[in-house]
Amino acid sequence: MFARAPASSANLGPGFDTLAVALSLYVDVTLELADELSIVSDGCGGGRFDDERHLGVRVAAGVLGHSNFAMHVTSSIPLARGLGSSAALAVAAAAAAGAPDPLAIAAALDGHGENAAASTLGGLVVAKYSPGEGVLARQLPLDDTWRFVAVVPEEELSTADARRVLPSEVPFEDAVANLNAMGLLIAGLGNHQEFVASSMDDALHQPHRSALLGFAEPLLACLRESGAAASCWSGAGPTMLGLVTAATDDAVATAAKEFLHAHSIPGEVFVLDADRVGLVTR
Repeated sequence: MFARAPASSANLGPGFDTLAVALSLYVDVTLELADELSIVSDGCGGGRFDDERHLGVRVAAGVLGHSNFAMHVTSSIPLARGLGSSAALAVAAAAAAGAPDPLAIAAALDGHGENAAASTLGGLVVAKYSPGEGVLARQLPLDDTWRFVAVVPEEELSTADARRVLPSEVPFEDAVANLNAMGLLIAGLGNHQEFVASSMDDALHQPHRSALLGFAEPLLACLRESGAAASCWSGAGPTMLGLVTAATDDAVATAAKEFLHAHSIPGEVFVLDADRVGLVTR
């Protein structure tokens, strides 16, 4: 069986562990029953763990109850860069193994549901996860005008490391500010004419994570100054995201490449569409 799932960008500023959008980078998983386990992976992360440690193998074996299968994984989603590579792979592997609810499996693995929900449903999503209730996810309106410039540094930053710097408590006013911003952000993503630039501002996680990546704040400013409607961390980073349109994407992408070059930061810049299909199987 074949399954494809898109990348995703979570949080989108104020929507911490709640909002995500599916993006046009993909992981493909093909699985066939066999006498023993074999796995071949290529693309991003190719050959890294081509054995029982591979996330796709672990997910599929959990669904099937055994590891007597041949798996082929091809991914264009950079690993550990804040683009939901693990969630997308988990969704695709679970689906390729025949799981009736790949979203539930991937969300349980992540411990939060927004990346897995975006990879499963496509488009802009809001999601909630708890061990008791599982995952609840809904699609939200997303204006066709929006595109995304993803600036992907070569260095990796694990979600676990990025979470360690977050405080256990936040000021009341910061929580209110994020709720205000997230409401406005949902409205503006649904209708670009209603977009408010400050709606991508965040007080809960980005300020605390900035010390991990010295280039984050100036790069986010560069994206805005070159024409992005707003900018934010993509998930836990290190990828930074610019919200753009067809009229601004080239200028913003060019400025991002120049920024990386000027600061001697190895990396790539992608101009991406929102994936509006999500998980595909056949």
